[in-house]
Amino acid sequence: MARKNAIITWALAARIYGDKSAFLGCGFLGFQDTLWDARGRHYFNDTYIEGGIDFIWGNGQSVYENFRINVTSGLLLPQGNNGFITAQGRKSAYEPTGFVFRRGIVSGTGQAFLGRAYGPYSRVIFHETTMSNVVDPNGWFAWYYQGKEDKITYAEVNCSGPGSNTSMRVKWMKKLSPLDLSQYSTSEFINQDGWLNRLPS
Repeated sequence: MARKNAIITWALAARIYGDKSAFLGCGFLGFQDTLWDARGRHYFNDTYIEGGIDFIWGNGQSVYENFRINVTSGLLLPQGNNGFITAQGRKSAYEPTGFVFRRGIVSGTGQAFLGRAYGPYSRVIFHETTMSNVVDPNGWFAWYYQGKEDKITYAEVNCSGPGSNTSMRVKWMKKLSPLDLSQYSTSEFINQDGWLNRLPS
């Protein structure tokens, strides 16, 4: 695909399969499929992730804290085409996987959905996130699972900024109670056995 004398290629910046993997102060730059969060429990803190299409994707069980997401779909996609930040691939209600984003910033150029369903039980939560108007007002996209949105868990809790207005969000976006949200805390979601506490400081 070429546009304005630019040649666009897609390549992974990172593929993460290992369980109990932590990334602190790291950056991941790409356009499509930047960060393949494939499987296992992962913790990201103080990370920068850049891309335009499905640039955080896979079926990992991951928490992203104090993150910066930079959407670049406006630079490379034809006008009127939105990007997608996440494509989470949870396949059944029994899988513990999902992406939890907490205390970060979503900004960039163009517009992007927060996520599209890469699996029938896709699960993504944004909590206490500052969102610029780069976020599409509809927020989320069911993709191949239209008509089965009741199985998808997409939620936004206590977010701020012009892109956090949920008045035009898809009607099937979940509303989480404080009790629901507690199961997505770092300790409950990925650190039940305390592995993060044993990381070298």
